[in-house]
Amino acid sequence: MPHAYTPGLQVTAATTVRKARLLPMRGDVLVKEGQAVEAHTAVARASLPGDVHPVNVVNRLGIQPSEIRHYMLKDVGDTVAAGEPIAETKPLLKFLKTTCPSPVRGTVQTISEVTGQVMVQEPPRQIELPAYVRGRVVEVMPGEGAVIETRAALVQGIFGIGGESNGPIAVPVEGPERVMEWKAAERDWAGAVIVVGSLISADLVRAAVRGRASAVVGGGMEAQELYGILGYEIGVAVTGAEKVGLTVIITEGFGRIAMAGNTFNLLKSLEGRLASVNGATQIRAGVQRPEIVVALDEAAPAPPAAEGSGAADGLRQGDRVRLIRQPYFGSIGRVVDFVPELQQIETESRVRVMRVGLDDGRTVTVPRANVEVIKD
Repeated sequence: MPHAYTPGLQVTAATTVRKARLLPMRGDVLVKEGQAVEAHTAVARASLPGDVHPVNVVNRLGIQPSEIRHYMLKDVGDTVAAGEPIAETKPLLKFLKTTCPSPVRGTVQTISEVTGQVMVQEPPRQIELPAYVRGRVVEVMPGEGAVIETRAALVQGIFGIGGESNGPIAVPVEGPERVMEWKAAERDWAGAVIVVGSLISADLVRAAVRGRASAVVGGGMEAQELYGILGYEIGVAVTGAEKVGLTVIITEGFGRIAMAGNTFNLLKSLEGRLASVNGATQIRAGVQRPEIVVALDEAAPAPPAAEGSGAADGLRQGDRVRLIRQPYFGSIGRVVDFVPELQQIETESRVRVMRVGLDDGRTVTVPRANVEVIKD
């Protein structure tokens, strides 16, 4: 049977997922190899240096930089409270005294007789790195972090915003083509991952934030709604650091697109289970997909080998695919066959093409590079 090689999104009821949990700087690893962890278990901890704040003492007191040490109340290494004087003048009349307070709580780091500035550094900030998924530690990297392995259901999306979060899956819509009205999201979702059907709007996201949801997952989103959610144009190839109050994942593409049936059915079957979600998306080198990971019970039987995975064996006739370029962007179908001869397309390039039978009954011919396999 002919086949082609193509990238793909995973939508699978059972697979092995490994997550490397690494600190941004060296710190302490809190887990051991073989240890079972929950999604919120801290696996590593580090201290981030506090921000440094310059204080222009000479301007405040009206003195020369070379005189600064005569007026300092604090020395290098001393701790100060926010608003506490660190320097003051010494006039004959006390009511003429001028003080220079510290803008923050912290430690005096430097006193410069050249610039007349004092540097005050805030206390270090402790960060803890959670496991993100329920599983088992299979590797420990001293000072850096650990690798967590879990057997899980996995759904990868095509685009997302917002970072990592966790919550039980809730599916309030009846089918993948339905649209959840934003007013329905006004209720208290208590940290849930809401599957909202075929369309995510800015109003729905804002309502879900008010309802304390952890994430919103839908088939598609109109491009202009993304600006309504963020308040600015997204102009980078990496997402995940947006501060919108929750994680947003679209599984199919931009526009009103019904969620793929197998994706919706899988999420529906997992309703009530704790999901780990991450909206981080990287669309250039080193592609990263937004994801929904639901850890399974270790005692469950091993999953059968997936057919038409599209990763190792390539894309084959009958495989489920998503079209990722206009004019069929976001359409779902199955590979009918491959055309062996090079074909000229609108750009006048000659490329390899395939025929795809879409779910709406049409059969279209598209470049092989314009499809993405959906891994069942």
